[in-house]
Amino acid sequence: MKKYTTALTIAGSDPSGGAGLQADLKTFSALGVYGSSAIVAVVDENTCGVYGVHSIPDDFVAGQIRSVLSDIGADAVKIGMLHNSSLIRTVLSTLRQYPEVRNIVLDPVMVATSGDPLLEVDAIRTLRDELMPYCRIITPNLPEASMLLGMTINHQDQLEDAARQLSALYPDSKVSVMLKAGHLVDDKLTDVFYNAEDDHFLHFTTDRIDTPNTHGTGCTLSSAIAAWLAKGADLDMAVSSGKEYINAAIAAGAEYSIGKGHGPVCHFHNLWH
Repeated sequence: MKKYTTALTIAGSDPSGGAGLQADLKTFSALGVYGSSAIVAVVDENTCGVYGVHSIPDDFVAGQIRSVLSDIGADAVKIGMLHNSSLIRTVLSTLRQYPEVRNIVLDPVMVATSGDPLLEVDAIRTLRDELMPYCRIITPNLPEASMLLGMTINHQDQLEDAARQLSALYPDSKVSVMLKAGHLVDDKLTDVFYNAEDDHFLHFTTDRIDTPNTHGTGCTLSSAIAAWLAKGADLDMAVSSGKEYINAAIAAGAEYSIGKGHGPVCHFHNLWH
């Protein structure tokens, strides 16, 4: 019998389908990975904004994770929005019950594309100090990195130092950092990846695409990296391939009109014509 490559997303639900676990599952599928999910919150949102968050009880989230990992397993795990400290600790303690699952990619979601906050203020410290050291790679954008480091990061020249500083918070864990430059105003954007396992940097420079359809880009990139890690890629290849995928998804999604605000990327750009 054939065996699927598998990935688990632990994230909130986006009914508009562009972000959250819906984006993660689409990305897994587009990249040939069988996706499973543990829902941490049902979010009332669309392309224009976030209007409410209905939290799933912590013990029920833990039950979903255990049900998937004890049965199907996961070659990689992507973690998205975790809105409070209790939930963060629940997810961490549950994952620790499965030490064989180590390809953990964390997108430290704090603010939606629309600008709406998604993480309680007191949970930032818990995310930074407790969950992040357990992850193989984190994928913050500039506002998230600024909050995590307690400093303003708003210039391209700061990205290498910021990525290294984030990783240096965990000297015993070798947490790699993919720092995204999308919030800069330059016509060319250079994301910086610090590979903590091999102590080197990769730079990914792309032209800015003029499109409002950027809903779920962070979710999509992190889940693409997780999918490639699940398929056995090393960190450099997983990040490079994930970046290539999200660039193509943004470019293809720019050709579509959906919703009245920030539309989604085109997750199946390599399949739809």
